[in-house]
Amino acid sequence: MALCVLMPCGRAPAHDTTRAQLLNQAESLRTEDHPRFVQILEQIHREAPYLTGAEQWRLRYLDAWEIMFEGDYAKAEAALREIIDHSGDETLAAKASAQLLSNLGANRRYAEAFALANRLTSSLPQVKDPQARFALLMNISQMLDYAGQTDLAIHYARMAEDVIPAGETLCRPLSMQVAALYNSKRLTSDSPEVQRAIDTCEAAKEPVFTNIMWLTLSSLYLDENKPGKAMALLDRIGPSIRINHYYPHMLSEQAERAQGYAKLGNDNDARKAALAAVAMSHPGDISEWLMVAYEVLYQVEKRQGHSAAALSYYENYVTQDKGYLNDISARTVAYEAAQQHMLVQKLETEKLSKQNNILRLQQALNTKAVETSRLYIVLLLMVLVSVVFWLFRLKRSQLRFKKLSCHDGLTGIFNHQHFISEADHALRLLEKKHGTACLIFIDLDHFKQVNDTHGHATGDAVLRRTVAICQQHLRPTDLFGRLGGEEFGILLLESSRDKGMVMADRIRKAIEATPMDGDGYVISVSASVGLASIDTSGYRLQRLCREADAALYRAKRTGRNRVVADTENGSLVEA
Repeated sequence: MALCVLMPCGRAPAHDTTRAQLLNQAESLRTEDHPRFVQILEQIHREAPYLTGAEQWRLRYLDAWEIMFEGDYAKAEAALREIIDHSGDETLAAKASAQLLSNLGANRRYAEAFALANRLTSSLPQVKDPQARFALLMNISQMLDYAGQTDLAIHYARMAEDVIPAGETLCRPLSMQVAALYNSKRLTSDSPEVQRAIDTCEAAKEPVFTNIMWLTLSSLYLDENKPGKAMALLDRIGPSIRINHYYPHMLSEQAERAQGYAKLGNDNDARKAALAAVAMSHPGDISEWLMVAYEVLYQVEKRQGHSAAALSYYENYVTQDKGYLNDISARTVAYEAAQQHMLVQKLETEKLSKQNNILRLQQALNTKAVETSRLYIVLLLMVLVSVVFWLFRLKRSQLRFKKLSCHDGLTGIFNHQHFISEADHALRLLEKKHGTACLIFIDLDHFKQVNDTHGHATGDAVLRRTVAICQQHLRPTDLFGRLGGEEFGILLLESSRDKGMVMADRIRKAIEATPMDGDGYVISVSASVGLASIDTSGYRLQRLCREADAALYRAKRTGRNRVVADTENGSLVEA
C-alpha cells in the first residue's frame, strides 16, 4: 500500500485515460478559459513521469503555445521546431507548423514566415486531421493579412468556416475576417461584421477572441472621434483582459485608454495610461500601440508647456512611427520576395518538364526522320518562346520588386531607407569637391485632424497633393523622400543655406496656397519646415538630420507654418 502511494502500481491504466483526457481538455481551454488552462497544464506536469511518448510531445506542444502566449517568441520557436522535426506525429507537426507560422510573424521574421506559409499552403491537401487543417487555414489567413493581402486573408478564413472541427466555432474565422477588414480600413463601428463576430465569440465563450473584437470596436470608436463610447467599452472589458493576461491586449487597452482620455481633455489620466503602456513594453518593441502612447505623451507635455519632455516623447514617437511604417514595408517586401521565389521554382519545374519532352522527341526522330524533325523544330521554338516569355515576366517582376523596395507605395517618391542611403552617398561625393547642400525636413501641420475629420483616404490624397506641389519646385538633381507619416525630406544639392531658405519658404507658401477640393468641402493645410546646411553642420548626414529635426521642432513649437534654419553659432533663425 505504501508503494502504491508513491508509484502508479496497478492503477496506471486508469491514470493513462485521465491524463489523455486532461491533455484534450487543456487544448480545448487555451483561449476559452486561459487561467483554467494554466492550472490543468500544471497538473499534467505533475503527472509528467507517467506520460507516454506521444503524450510527452503533446505536453511540449501545449507548453510551447503557452510560452508564445506570454510573449517569449524565441523560446517558443525552439520548442515548436523540435516538435516538427522529432515528434514523428504528422498531425501534431502540422499544428506546431501553424503555430510556428504565427510565431515568426509576431517576431517580424517575415521572409521566413511567408516562405513557410507557401510550403504549408502547398501541403494543405495532404492534411487530413480537421483540427490541424483548421489551424493551418487560420494562421495562413493571418499571415496574408500581415502582407496586406486582405481579400486572400478573408478567402482562407472563409475556407476555415467550411472545415470547422468538433469543439470549434465560427468565432475564430469571423474574428480573422474582421481583423483583415479593419487593417484595410473597410470597417466602421456600425459594420454588421463586427457585431456578428462579437455575438458569435461571446456565445462560444471565447474571451480572448471576444476581447480582440471589443478592442477593435473601441479602436473604431476612437477613429470616429467617439471617445466616450470607447472609454465605456474599455471599462467594461478591462477585468476580462486582466484575467486572461494576454500581453498584446493589455498593451492595446492602455494605449486606447490614453488616446480616449486625451480626446476627452483629461491630460492626467491620459499620461498615466500612456506611461503604463510604455512600462509594460519590452526593450526594442515597435508597435502601433506604443506609437499611440508616445504621441499622447508628446501632446500632453506639449500642451502643459514641458518642452524638454515633449521633445523626448516626440523623438520616441517618431522612432515608433518610422519603425511601424518600416515594419509594414518589410512585410510587403518579404511577401513579394516569397512570391518571386515560388515563381522561380515554378519556372525551373517547367523547364525540366520541357527538357524531358525534348528528349522524347529526340528518340522519335530515329524512326520518323523528316516528319518528326519538323515537329521537333516547331516544338523547340515553342519551348524557347515560352522560356523567353517567362523570363520576361520574371525580369518585369524583379524590376517591380526593386521599385517597391526603393519607393513609397503611396506617393511614389523615395521611401525613408532609400532616401537616407541616397542622401548619404550624395553628401560623400559632394564633400570631395567641397560643394554645398541643404537638408530640409517638412511636416504637415495638424495632419491627424485631416485623417480624423475626413478619413484616411482624404489624408492620403492630401499627402499625394503635397508631394506634387513639392516636385513642381524641385530640380531633377534634388533628392526627395517620405520619412514617415506626414514628414518629408529634401536634399538640395549645390545650394547654399540662403538659397535653401528661399526654396523652403517657396514650397511652404505653395502648400499653404493650394487647398484641396473635397466632396463639398475644402481642405487647407500648412507645413512646418526645418533646414540644416552643410555650411554650419558639415557633410555628415546624421548631424544634418539632427539639426534639421531640431529646426523643424522649433518651427512647430513657435507656431507652425514657418521655415526655421540653423545658424553658424548653433542657434536657429526663422524665415
